[in-house]
Amino acid sequence: RVAQDQVKKVTPDLVLSDMIMPEMDGIRLLEWMRQYDPEVPVIMVTAIHDISTALEAIRRGAYDYILKPFEKDQLFLGVGRALQHRRLIIENRNYQRNLEQLVEERTAQLTAKHVELEQSYDDTLEALGSALDLKDAETEGHCQRVTAFCISIARSMPVPDQYLPILARAAFLHDIGKMAIPDSILRKPGPLDDAEKKKMREHCEIGYNMLIRIPFLRDAAEIVLAHQEFFDGSGYPRGLKGEQIPLGARIFTIADSLDAMISDRPYRRALPMSHAREEINRCSGSQFDPAVVDVFMTIPEQHWLDLREHLGSPFRLAHLKNL
Repeated sequence: RVAQDQVKKVTPDLVLSDMIMPEMDGIRLLEWMRQYDPEVPVIMVTAIHDISTALEAIRRGAYDYILKPFEKDQLFLGVGRALQHRRLIIENRNYQRNLEQLVEERTAQLTAKHVELEQSYDDTLEALGSALDLKDAETEGHCQRVTAFCISIARSMPVPDQYLPILARAAFLHDIGKMAIPDSILRKPGPLDDAEKKKMREHCEIGYNMLIRIPFLRDAAEIVLAHQEFFDGSGYPRGLKGEQIPLGARIFTIADSLDAMISDRPYRRALPMSHAREEINRCSGSQFDPAVVDVFMTIPEQHWLDLREHLGSPFRLAHLKNL
């Protein structure tokens, strides 16, 4: 008991204990020390010349077992080894602690750099989107709205969080290929003839070829290439069908059609939201993926109206995380 009280007052670097004591034998003291502070080495110093007792002490955590009578040098050697063992344990613990702190600091630095890099990517994309709005003024704001619509639909599906930035960038840049389409076609007030339609359809592949060269946009490029594909295979440019079409593109076609129907155009007025939803539901299985349509139809009409109003403020891709 006296030994326990002393240990509680000041943690020792080393404990020397006999096996036979009045109130608590050496094994029980050893077990208590293992629970109280397992880093403190315990050397059993005893006159019990019994191998089974020695093995039991070692098994319970004794650092060494020295038999009486002993030479002074033998004791000093055992004590020296035990203290060296404790020192190594403490140094290793401190090293681990410092290493963990260093890793945390380095991780925080890398995370900050990653966020900064992601923001610089998005700044570049927003500049491209602004340039596209200037070229095709009729659909100004369309890229922002369809991007937000895509994310809203995707968040209602079992889509991994890491896929959302890919989808957002693809939706935002889906018409980037129109930068290469002549203004005479983009801004033509009347219907396009067959040759002009063919030229306009090239914007999917043009956009893909622009984005595929940029490492952080390669996954988005696949969605851009397929954003005019229809579920029944009647779309373009490759006539993909069903799940041959990337999921992001299947989500996009619904978001794109929704925005087109509920937005005013020079040649027609916007449809009411209820009519647009009915039309999307009607085209399930032909133009649209039925599974994605089912998800879309579970989202209340008011959500889309509120979202459009929210997008009236300055748009940033980073804000989509809060949708």
